[in-house]
Amino acid sequence: MDARKPQPGWDDLRHFLAVARTGTVSAAAAQVGTEHTTVSRRIRALERELGETLFHKSNTGYELTAAGQRLVGAAEDMESAYLAARSMAGLESQSVAGVVRIGAPDGLGAIFLAPRLKTLTERHPRLAIELMATARLFSLSKREADIAISLSMPRQMRVVSRRLTDYRLHVYGTRAYLQDSPPIRVVDDLKHHPFVSYIEDLLFAPELNYLSAVRATITPRIRSTNLLAQLYATLAGSGLCIMPTFMTADFPDLIPVLPERIALTRSFYMHIHEDNRKVRHINEVGSFIAAEIARSQALFNPPAAA
Repeated sequence: MDARKPQPGWDDLRHFLAVARTGTVSAAAAQVGTEHTTVSRRIRALERELGETLFHKSNTGYELTAAGQRLVGAAEDMESAYLAARSMAGLESQSVAGVVRIGAPDGLGAIFLAPRLKTLTERHPRLAIELMATARLFSLSKREADIAISLSMPRQMRVVSRRLTDYRLHVYGTRAYLQDSPPIRVVDDLKHHPFVSYIEDLLFAPELNYLSAVRATITPRIRSTNLLAQLYATLAGSGLCIMPTFMTADFPDLIPVLPERIALTRSFYMHIHEDNRKVRHINEVGSFIAAEIARSQALFNPPAAA
């Protein structure tokens, strides 16, 4: 009789990893695409099978025990093998199929990417896109996204990255606001105008601290963590705002202020976890994003004003 201890299967381990990465059963269920009761049942079964307690449970969520921390490495190795096998199987098919989750800053995701995804899904009818366009960082190691776009190179390990583009930002105000407000002839005049900007202590990336780069004494009157909220507050005549040129191109009422003197440059980077670098449908989406940005350079880096 074989008395060897049974080995956990991948289906149990993927539920375990989801809880380890999200910290709660409900969030893990959403990530895996099942019910929270199923996740709890899987975790209990795995703990019985291994004879170990894998999580400490509290009011705030699930925290890995020492045994759970040891299991994470083995589970991630199995996950990598599974993704590699799925990728090889996908290479045998001519169609691109599956779900790809993209994490992108709110402005780029909502204004630039969202209107272009129709082209991608029509090209690949079996491809589904989940677009998280929000002001936050995305963890590829926790599988929060398949593709993450950020303002800097990653701090995470095992990530394949590429710079997508530089992009330019200016100070903008509506035509009506600028006509009805004190004239702006030099940078120092900006201190006489209300600004719309970020909540500084909630910035998810230091690259978004624009006001310090302008070098004028500016106190925002309206602050938001969301760039779209800033855009629409500015369109309503609330004041001036520093925004990327690719966001203002469809709003001709927004006029750049001192564009020859105030022009900031930032960059977008695209990141894919090393395990997914050969997964066909993820690579197809990444290539599409890069190609769309490359052919839209007039939006990201318009010719300088004469």
